Amino acid sequence: MANIKSAKKRILVTRTKTMRNKSIRSAVKTAMKKVDAAVAANDKAAAAEALQNAISTIDKACTKGVYHKNNASRKVSRLTKAVNSIA
Repeated sequence: MANIKSAKKRILVTRTKTMRNKSIRSAVKTAMKKVDAAVAANDKAAAAEALQNAISTIDKACTKGVYHKNNASRKVSRLTKAVNSIA
């Protein structure tokens, strides 16, 4: 455990940011799972709606610095490709 006041503060701040990042990552994963479930069920309308929600969630995570912009772009691209593959 740290003895210096600034080091103690850094530990607290890091813990707070870690919890926030974990929450945002969890929301992104949930949104992606909803898109995948709709694609698996061949429900184009539900998949399109879930895709819009997922894109919004991923973009917010990217803006907040949780994901790198290329990582976020790749996730959006893969989800979009999956939704477009529904006949």
